[in-house]
Parts: sequence; C-alpha cells; structure tokens
Amino acid sequence: MRLTPGERDRLLIFTTAELARRRLARGLRLNVPEATALIADTVCEAARDGRRLHEAISAGRAALGPENVLPGVPEVMGDVKVEAVFDDGTRLVVVTDPIGAAAAPGTAPGAIELGPEPLTDWPEAVTVSVTNTSTVPISVTSHFHFFEANPRLRFDRAAAYGMRLAIPAGSTIRFGPGEHKAVDLTPMGGDRVAIGFAGLVDGPLDAPGAKEEALRRAIACGYQHEETTEGDRR
Repeated sequence: MRLTPGERDRLLIFTTAELARRRLARGLRLNVPEATALIADTVCEAARDGRRLHEAISAGRAALGPENVLPGVPEVMGDVKVEAVFDDGTRLVVVTDPIGAAAAPGTAPGAIELGPEPLTDWPEAVTVSVTNTSTVPISVTSHFHFFEANPRLRFDRAAAYGMRLAIPAGSTIRFGPGEHKAVDLTPMGGDRVAIGFAGLVDGPLDAPGAKEEALRRAIACGYQHEETTEGDRR
C-alpha cells in the first residue's frame, strides 16, 4: 500500500490518539504529545463526519479537560493545529485554548506575546487570477503550497510555485463555484521544503529542475493551468 506523507501523518495522529484513549480508560493523565494527538484526531474525525469548521473546533476543544492531563500540560502545549478534510476541501484547523485552562499571555514557559496588528505588508507578494471551474466551493488554507491547490482551480501555476496565500496563519480563502477572483501570494519561508500537499513536489522547492518537473506532473495529472504574462501579474 502506497501512502502519501500526509496520509502517513494522519495514521500517526490516529495511532497516538488511540494510545491516549486507552491510557485515559486506565485512569492515567495524558502528556503533551498524547493530548495533542487526541484533540487533533477528534477534529479530523469531526470533519470526516461532515461537520462544519466551527463545529470541529468545538469538538476538539471539548475533547479534554484539565483533569485529563498531567500538571503543566495546559500551559505548555499551546494551540493545536491540524489539516482536516472537510466536505468543501482541506483546511488548517486551529484549536485555541484546547484544554480550557490557558495561562495568561507571557506566563507559560516559552510563551510568545503577539503584537496588536496582523501582518499586512507581505514580502515579494504577487497577484494571480484564479477561477474555480468546479460546481462546488473550494477553500484553500493560508500555508498550503498554492501551486498544488485543487486541480479544478485554474490559474498560472508556474507563477504560484513556491508560494502560499498572503493571509494570516490559520485563515482560508473560499472560491465559489465558477467564481473568478484575484489573490495575493507570498513566498513560502523556512527551509522551503514542500512535503505532502498533493505530492507534486515532495522535497526542496528550489532544487534544480524541481519546478519544471512539478509543473510537468501537474499538467499530466489534469491540473488546470493558465499561463499569464508578467504584465498581467502585479
């Protein structure tokens, strides 16, 4: 059986979550990896059951209470983030205050206190025109490699290579059936390695020939692609 990296990650979450459930049944309290996996698995299963985003978040937040985890776990685990498959596409789900006893800002070990304003000046941002050619809505999350987004979205995939949506982390953009809209993209940061997603890259984005090979695979697999000139992009 051949599994994509994303499918292997999902099985790892499920296995750890099952271990957590068995330990809970024996009266044991969970550590950070166990609690995180159980909440993430609850979110993924809620999405699989056809529940909406806010319902999946509520299910994840209700999965555990302070009495179910070891002392100090609520203060150090932070938000639980997991990509879940909903009826209208894959979304990055962020469960804030997952145990229901979050520490005050700046008090938990390793805590990061965010500034008051979200980022609006995205580095090296480009604008691409996107058309949803399907009959159902399609949503794309903030940190999905946009080049590998749903094959029914038609846009200049070469221009979107190595890019993600220029929107705050955890948010999404929704494309209605037949809808045409322009979106801003910004380069993916960090080590610039794309693992999982649709499997068109699965490695370093900037490796020699990686872009050309990924575009060849996309076209061969039927991904909608529409070349544009430099003047058509901002």
